[in-house]
Amino acid sequence: MKPLILCVTGPTACGKTGVSLALAAHLPIEIVCMDSMQIYRSMDIGTAKPTASEKAVCPHHMLDAAAPTQQYSVAAYAREAKACIAGILDRSRVPVLVGGTGMYLRALSLPIHYGGIKGDAAIRRRYEKLADEQGNQSVHDILQTKDPVTARRLHPNDLRRVVRALEVHEMTGTPLSAQKMPGYEEGDYRILPFVPEWDRPTLYRRIDERVTKMIEEGLADEVQALLDMGVDKNAQSMQGLGYKELIPYLSGDTPLDEAAELIRLRTRHYAKRQLTWLRGDERVLWMDAQAGTAAMVDIILGKYEENVHGH
Repeated sequence: MKPLILCVTGPTACGKTGVSLALAAHLPIEIVCMDSMQIYRSMDIGTAKPTASEKAVCPHHMLDAAAPTQQYSVAAYAREAKACIAGILDRSRVPVLVGGTGMYLRALSLPIHYGGIKGDAAIRRRYEKLADEQGNQSVHDILQTKDPVTARRLHPNDLRRVVRALEVHEMTGTPLSAQKMPGYEEGDYRILPFVPEWDRPTLYRRIDERVTKMIEEGLADEVQALLDMGVDKNAQSMQGLGYKELIPYLSGDTPLDEAAELIRLRTRHYAKRQLTWLRGDERVLWMDAQAGTAAMVDIILGKYEENVHGH
């Protein structure tokens, strides 16, 4: 029987932290962070990281797992998070994944051995050199002849993925579009994802309020401190919402209210993308967030009991 794992996911500002912490009163849970920004140390305000008092409610894992100067891959996350999950299960406790990073949820849902097809640096370099010399379109044109299905899906400037598709084709003799993707049923766990769902205007209002609060709590100072620490403005960590937008303000190019408005706008767009991603996952259980935290906790506990005793 595969281990059962609860997951509280959903768009930014939907109330994942509150719901997950409320579960601790009913189940012996340990939380595994599933947020690609909360894994970075020294990035607390802009990532809405749980506070010290929230973290005291139950053990938390995968927060502050990487330095803000580090490149941190989905594969590294999957490896480290799976090790945390193994420890939680060994302690006979219930792992709860909390966060809105769809790629992380997907990585934990697929079998551990799924790393796809190994790469070949020589093939990659050959296509990258061609792109340098003749432009990205020329590489995309080659993909168009070898794997038109993938070529239609990828923009010529998405060079990394275009090259990857050509690499897979060259190494396996079959197009990337024809490779069989393992399904979630082949994964190591039974993951039950729950999403607190708000109507769109309410969610957007919550996002706007959260951004205002982050600015008031000193997000600009946090970004400045990271830059002072030597974190490059082009680092992976600095591409996070709220960080990238404040750099022009700190260099005196944009007023703060304009930067804040851009953060609000981009966060709303991001939330929309998160919802689209989640709608494509048939495992998701949507919960009416307007009904309140207690009602949502009841839904999760009900499903948990059903899955523990129903199998």
